[in-house]
Amino acid sequence: MKRLLMVLLVIMLLTSFIGCSTVNSPVRTSNSNDYITQEPSEMPGAISQDKKTLSPLEVHFLDVGQADCILIKTPLQKVILIDSGKNSHENTVVSYIKSQGIDTIDAVVGTHPHEDHIGGLDAVINNFDIGKIFMPKVSHTTKTFEDVLNAVKNKGLKVTTAFAGTNIEVDTNLKVEMLSPNSETYDDMNNYSAVIKLSYNNTSFLFTGDAESISEQEMISKGYDLKADVLKVGHHGSATSTTALFLNKVSPQYAIISVGKENSYGHPDNLILNRLKTFGVEVFRTDEAGTIIATSDGETIKFDKISK
Repeated sequence: MKRLLMVLLVIMLLTSFIGCSTVNSPVRTSNSNDYITQEPSEMPGAISQDKKTLSPLEVHFLDVGQADCILIKTPLQKVILIDSGKNSHENTVVSYIKSQGIDTIDAVVGTHPHEDHIGGLDAVINNFDIGKIFMPKVSHTTKTFEDVLNAVKNKGLKVTTAFAGTNIEVDTNLKVEMLSPNSETYDDMNNYSAVIKLSYNNTSFLFTGDAESISEQEMISKGYDLKADVLKVGHHGSATSTTALFLNKVSPQYAIISVGKENSYGHPDNLILNRLKTFGVEVFRTDEAGTIIATSDGETIKFDKISK
């Protein structure tokens, strides 16, 4: 009888020890009798990963005739605008941005003060919440330039100087850096153009504004990493830009030429078109394809959303 009681006592003790395991143990809530079973990673004090779903990077090269306007939507849905077309296209630019469901532009870049690059900038500033505005430190005597400065002032904003070494920080998934201008003064205003390289994992874009051979040579001499998958061809395909040496350094797979149909300048120049062909670069033109949208997942770039 005593032996039987001893066996039962041992069994009861073993059962109580097994029941003390802490793996997946229930945690009582402070205001109810219910129990919430938590995995170890969900226990108080455990480190949890914020797994945000990233969207593809989208780069929209708007069809604004003989002008430039580039809208960038980042993986975290931040927005960068590079240039804004002519005055005559300001409604087109504003409407297009709104059609993308955008009410805030985190960074705006006016590459240089020519009207075909900042003409619609005052309208953009007036119609959207703006984070930062970047422009090179050079003035222009036009009403277009004055309108932009007044819009900046009226909105209580300040202009950040666009200069080589400046970073645009809007999305931690991207590296957005300015590679030009590199000098304080230039004879030609085109060379004040803010040149921007955007890198997203293993893909990259180079936006050159109207930078000409002098600016291109400066960037080469500085030893900047110019390699990019997509090149926004400088100065609408003018022969004053996209030198063979510069193109060799960039070594793009694709090139975008923002240009007006049958424009009076003869852009893009046949010299540049032949040069791009010789280098094996696939060319997209806004005068032929309309607005061009490049999408990147960080590994590959697609141009499957082209509309005229």
